[in-house]
Amino acid sequence: MREQAWKGARWLVLGLVLATGAAQAGQKQVGGVHMPDSLQLQGRTVELAHMELHKRFLFKVYVWSLYLESRPRSASEAIASNSVKRLHFRFLRDITRSQLVDSLRNGLHRNAELREGPLSQQLGVMLASLRDVEKGGDLIITYTPDGGLEVGGAASGGVFIPGKTFADALFAVWLDVHPIFPR
Repeated sequence: MREQAWKGARWLVLGLVLATGAAQAGQKQVGGVHMPDSLQLQGRTVELAHMELHKRFLFKVYVWSLYLESRPRSASEAIASNSVKRLHFRFLRDITRSQLVDSLRNGLHRNAELREGPLSQQLGVMLASLRDVEKGGDLIITYTPDGGLEVGGAASGGVFIPGKTFADALFAVWLDVHPIFPR
């Protein structure tokens, strides 16, 4: 009887190991955050191009992921491409709305076009949509061709900014500050 219980326990452990491996197949993990290798957006497949943990001092703040429909060779090619793109932020701590707004504003103001003129107004619309986000919450920024930029997730009340110009400026700043392509 004891040997039978041992065999049953071994099969249970093996089953759990296999189930865990199957559940994580097709995913990548950074900083404890799991993201799928690919997603279906607007009937198109986008693939995970990059994942990175962002720390502030000693604290883990968020993991950001970049999904692209096509595999570019450079940041400028990724930006110019009229294909589906997504930046996905998963927050690893509570963030206030003012912290989120200040951080994004400071980073995005590196692009002069986002500091003044029509794009600064669109940046204002995006920043106005932001709200407090709890640990585990998301900010999801998705560009779709012939549409525009959609901002959503727990960190945003949701907003849509039509056209490609603002999306290009946003992705240009992000990929300039976080160079993931060879220069």
